[in-house]
Amino acid sequence: MDQSLKKITVAAMFLALGLILPFFTGQIPQIGSKLLPMHIPVFLCGLICGWKYGGLVGFILPLLRSALFGMPVFFPSATAMAFELMTYGAVSGFLYSISKWHCVRALYRCLISAMLAGRIVWGIVQYIQLGLSGGVFTWQIFLTSAFIDAIIGVILQLILIPCIMVVLNRSRLKNFESIEERKIEES
Repeated sequence: MDQSLKKITVAAMFLALGLILPFFTGQIPQIGSKLLPMHIPVFLCGLICGWKYGGLVGFILPLLRSALFGMPVFFPSATAMAFELMTYGAVSGFLYSISKWHCVRALYRCLISAMLAGRIVWGIVQYIQLGLSGGVFTWQIFLTSAFIDAIIGVILQLILIPCIMVVLNRSRLKNFESIEERKIEES
């Protein structure tokens, strides 16, 4: 099967997963939304399919979910999340693709960098959107929403995503490898 067709198929699977995961976590009223269920498939898509697919799935996912199910609310939540998730997918996929080694340590560096970049992008978009619509978005709101309220989801992501990647490596579906091994395989 053509490599790009495989990536499109896997990216579509991650998009579908991102659409349905919030239904499961939403059953836990106290922390369901804090688990950040749409983020995990986007990170995995970027890491497995590459930055372009991760960025595209990340951008489409909250907008499509808002259009289909009304959650997240289109403005300002889904629109800001579209840029945030696009950043997660693109940055994690890009950094992982240029990493000298594909290992757990490199994975953590890519995930943490992407998480910080995505939250900064989300904050900028929220600031612009709310500023244009007459709302307020303070530094305290940014810190609370982007970091304090999200801590449970961040911890879950930092545990679950590397575990999934290790399982994929052991099953030989997505190998950890060095940059030299990738060059040999591509030639």
